[in-house]
Amino acid sequence: MAIITPALLLALNTSIQKAFKDAYAQMSVDPFWKKVATLVPSTTSSNTYGWLQDFPQLREWIGDRVVKDMKSQGYEITNRLFEATLGVKRTAIEDDQYGHYSPIAAHMGQESAQHPDRLISDLMGQGTASLCYDGQNFFDVDHPVYANPDGTGAVTTVANYADGLEPAWYLLDTRKVLKPFIFQERTKPEMTMKMDPKTSDVVFTKDEFQWGIRYRCEAGFGFWQMAYCSRQPLTVANFEAARTAMRKVTADGGRPLGIAPNMIVVNADNQSAAEDIFAVRSLPNGGDNKHYNKVEIVVDDWAA
Repeated sequence: MAIITPALLLALNTSIQKAFKDAYAQMSVDPFWKKVATLVPSTTSSNTYGWLQDFPQLREWIGDRVVKDMKSQGYEITNRLFEATLGVKRTAIEDDQYGHYSPIAAHMGQESAQHPDRLISDLMGQGTASLCYDGQNFFDVDHPVYANPDGTGAVTTVANYADGLEPAWYLLDTRKVLKPFIFQERTKPEMTMKMDPKTSDVVFTKDEFQWGIRYRCEAGFGFWQMAYCSRQPLTVANFEAARTAMRKVTADGGRPLGIAPNMIVVNADNQSAAEDIFAVRSLPNGGDNKHYNKVEIVVDDWAA
């Protein structure tokens, strides 16, 4: 039977903290969200993205500078607060049964690292019913594009969504610094503990020591022009139609945006279809596959 001393609790806390941090660092090396979202640090409860309606572009400098004002309509992303708590019974420590809590802490570290992946994946899945900066659903059939560069004049509607009954797949242009989605981070995941038997109410009332994760962040939409969602079957014809639609999108005033999708995001249901189209050099009849490596295939493990 172990005697619970400050030194024992310090050693236990050190072990749990290390397991959490090591697993978090390992799982953070190449996450899904970094492929499709721009990281934006946050210093307040929310960030307002007034610049999302403008694609900046260089022009020949003739006369005075032409200043583009941010649109008055802003798109706000409000940070949410997330938590997870690990409780270790005091009796388990007394009975020397606490060695298995480090793997649990490591699992919590992995979950914290993958939390942004889930947020972005959920956001993509909600894109057909969630508004973006222009007041339309992010994936929609009637995004407004105006005849004049200042956002006035006749309106042409543009679609970045193809409805259907099949599992969703997404074409994305992720080549630029500003990616289709935003991951907004107010704080890093941090683990704190309540473990002093003399002062902790938790130890007194529950007879357990607790370690808790706290994380403030949120995911949001960037430029809808850089993303296309389809619920049509993933075929060569439907891929080409979606790619063509993205490449033809213009800014207000008709200026081409140079959108060129370089990534397709699929779930497990569409993985084989994506590999047949983009990961095979030769066609079944022996001809060359012109779509080989045309886009990077990314399998979203969190997608429904």
